[in-house]
Amino acid sequence: MSSLYEEIICDANNLYEAYKASIKESKWKETTQKFMMNFLKYIFDLQDELLNRTLTNDPPHEFVLSERGRIRPITSIPIKDRIVRHVLCDKVLLPEVKRHIIYDNGASIKGRGISFQRKRFEVHLHQFYRQNGTDGWILFGDFSKFYDNVLHAIAKRELLKLFDDDEFIDWLLTVIFQGFEIDVSYMSDEEYDHCLDTLFNKLEYRKIPKSELTGEKWMAKSINIGDQLSQVIGIYYPNRIDTYVKYLRGQKFYGRYMDDWYIMSPSKGELLDLLAHIHEIAAELGIHVNMKKTRIVRFGSQFTFLQIKYRVTEDGRIFKWLTPKKVTAMRRKLKKLAIKVESGEKSYDRVEEMFRSWMGSFYKLLTRNQRKGLIKLFEDLFDKEVSVNNRKLIFNDKEADSNEQ
Repeated sequence: MSSLYEEIICDANNLYEAYKASIKESKWKETTQKFMMNFLKYIFDLQDELLNRTLTNDPPHEFVLSERGRIRPITSIPIKDRIVRHVLCDKVLLPEVKRHIIYDNGASIKGRGISFQRKRFEVHLHQFYRQNGTDGWILFGDFSKFYDNVLHAIAKRELLKLFDDDEFIDWLLTVIFQGFEIDVSYMSDEEYDHCLDTLFNKLEYRKIPKSELTGEKWMAKSINIGDQLSQVIGIYYPNRIDTYVKYLRGQKFYGRYMDDWYIMSPSKGELLDLLAHIHEIAAELGIHVNMKKTRIVRFGSQFTFLQIKYRVTEDGRIFKWLTPKKVTAMRRKLKKLAIKVESGEKSYDRVEEMFRSWMGSFYKLLTRNQRKGLIKLFEDLFDKEVSVNNRKLIFNDKEADSNEQ
């Protein structure tokens, strides 16, 4: 007898919805276009593989992405696997995960995200000031190589708890996690015995010669950045830390966005005690607290959270501005996108929509020169004229304007 979750995931209508979501950003790719030509056949083949428990993972494509000045290894999976992830995450995992996470977990899900987390941080700054003035401290925390060190057994166990250890979900997660496993045949027996406890760095792992990866030893740790299931795991995996700080210790001014988090307190000693207990819980989860980035600062000093610099004055005003690195990252992104638009890999409309949204989000945080410089760069790269009306960008084609004249 099939379970409710098996019926949801194997439903042809749900698989079709997941298919449409899977191809949305990649219709320009040849592999996607080939899939689209016979999508009904592929969907029903996938349905059979799910019903008969014969599903396997297709080989992924890996590449490196520079994000916020950091190099990240990204894994792109085939459309068939993306369909499975969409229906599993959208229809089953995310609705349940959202019910269990704390409100101040910003998360990369609909209705939340980085803008939500920044707003919550500012709300906490105001609330803390009303209670304590500038007499207090903020603990900013960070997890080292968070996605690289997620333990499969724990991630699967915590997700299954939400579904009463449903047998079908158990099977499907087992299949997917097998695709996450890392070939560590290059390790000595001693290194292999301790690999789940030591910090793993996927970027360094990529430098290992393929000849040393013989498939003799596999490590059940690390999840792929760029995989939808990894996003869900990133949201929920540290939930024990969230609930400990928020509920067991009663910390109102706590928030987390993936691997970045903060706690505000009038007592520095309390923050040190909280950090010690977070270390203990993190160790049980295989999470490594990055002590180089984890710091305690005075509430009235200058500090940075999620690429925004803040300063709270003695009279309670909050000054904030965008870090220069964020502006530099956008300039680089626009230059790369211009190449992709020219080659047909990206549509101009999508780029314009992204830039309009980005400028809308950060307009007040940019200096006048930063705004002018970014707009000028966009005009030069995409042959447009951009004007600003009430902080809204208006785009016009330069050629159209010249023809009218």
